[in-house]
Order: sequence, then C-alpha cells, then structure tokens
Amino acid sequence: MQTIRESFFPKEDILAEIIKRGKNSALDYVTFVGDGEPTLCKDLGWLIKQTREQLQLPTAVITNGSLLFRRDVRNDLREADVVMPTLDAGNEKTFRAVNRPHRSIAFDTMVQGLIDFRHEYLGQIWLEIMLVKGLNDTKEELLSTKSAVDAIEPDRVYVVTPIRPPAEPWVEPPLPETILMAQELIGKAVPISGLESGQFGLQGFTNTRQAILETGSRHPLRRDQAAEIERSFGTSGVVDRMLQDRELIQTTYKGEMFLLPGHFIRGQINP
Repeated sequence: MQTIRESFFPKEDILAEIIKRGKNSALDYVTFVGDGEPTLCKDLGWLIKQTREQLQLPTAVITNGSLLFRRDVRNDLREADVVMPTLDAGNEKTFRAVNRPHRSIAFDTMVQGLIDFRHEYLGQIWLEIMLVKGLNDTKEELLSTKSAVDAIEPDRVYVVTPIRPPAEPWVEPPLPETILMAQELIGKAVPISGLESGQFGLQGFTNTRQAILETGSRHPLRRDQAAEIERSFGTSGVVDRMLQDRELIQTTYKGEMFLLPGHFIRGQINP
C-alpha cells in the first residue's frame, strides 16, 4: 500500500500494447484501470493523451479517487473523457471501515479533491457508490453520502453492490428495498446489482490454465465464465484438474459458484 506515484513500467511499452490491441478491436472506450490504483502511475496523463490521439477513441479512467487532492493527478485525469471515481461513505469513520485507505488519506481531503476536480474538469464524472449491508446502507449513512455527492456534482451516480466474492467473507449486499432507498435519497442513481456479462479478453494468454489463473487473480470467476475460457482455447477438463490440484478453490457467494486461484488461500502472491 502506497501513495507515491511511480513509472512502474516503461510508458512506451504500455502504449504499444494499447495501440496494438486497440487497432484490432471494436471499442467504445479505452479504459484505464489497474491491478491496483491507476493514478499511482505517474505516466497516466501521457498515456491517456497518446492513446486518444493515436486511436481516435474516447478514454475513461476508473479510480478510487483518493489522490485527486493532488494537482498533478487532476491534471492527468483532465485528459480523459470520462472519470469514474469511488465514493462509498459520507464520513471518516465509514470511509475507513469500507475502503480501508492508506493512513495518510483523510476523508475530507479526498472529497475536497473530487470537488476541486469537478470545478476544473470539462468531461463526465460518473461516481460509483458500493453499498455494503450493515456498513453504509442505513438512511443516516446514505444521507451523509448524499451530502458529499451533492458537493461533488457528478454527471451520473452508479449504486453498485457486491456481486463477486469480496475481501471479507462476511460482506453482503444490501436488501433490494435499501438499494431503492439509496436511489431515491442520492438522486441521479443508477442501480447495478446483477451479474456482469460479456467476454474476457484472452489475447496474450498462451493456454487455458494461464488465462484462468491470471484473470481470476484480478476478477473472481463464476464457474460458467471459467468454462467459457476453457472453450475459447478448445480444451476440456482443465478446470476440473485445477480444482483437484488445488490450483483453484471453489466458493459459493450469493447462490453463485465462483473459482479463486489457490494462492489467495495460501497467502502467496503468484501461482
């Protein structure tokens, strides 16, 4: 966990991969979202600008919004057409309970950064609010969040709920009536509570096992999604063997079967 911006990889290499993939794909946006927080990459503004110029496509950034109090971060994100920050709380206590931020990030500082960005930015801000049952879904908490939302003045608000296994097994989505209350209280709110659809990009993976492990490390896979990856490589039985070898762990969340890489359970970094 850090707040220091770095060039984690050569920016020219990142751009080359984006351009190569983008030229052969039907895209509506090129979206920057990291295995981690994308605004920690100090080359982000350059990458956004170069991507838009070379592909002639709109760009978007999905961010936790925690570094927008920094002018250099706001300047980088001004290059994007859409910025989608997260706001899951309306006060410091709930912010720390839900988001578990770096100790140097204060709630008021983060919100002020979002407000400052709104005043400087001409593009679209689509704010995302993740509701967790028992943490930030009461009427009192939602009204507190609404106050922050009103100060930020986003163009859209998406109310989302956990649909994949989260970091803590006790996390549950709120009741449907709570989601409706959140929509009514916050305003501009669009609910996203169903299972996602679509296919994962599998270019760059050499086999089924690699694709499932690397994709699953970033995005818990439903059993049917893992089976679709298997079919894409023209293989069968790979998922079952990985489960037998404990490379994959099977878990149930909200009635859906998910597969997690075994190294999550063993506390390792890499498979």
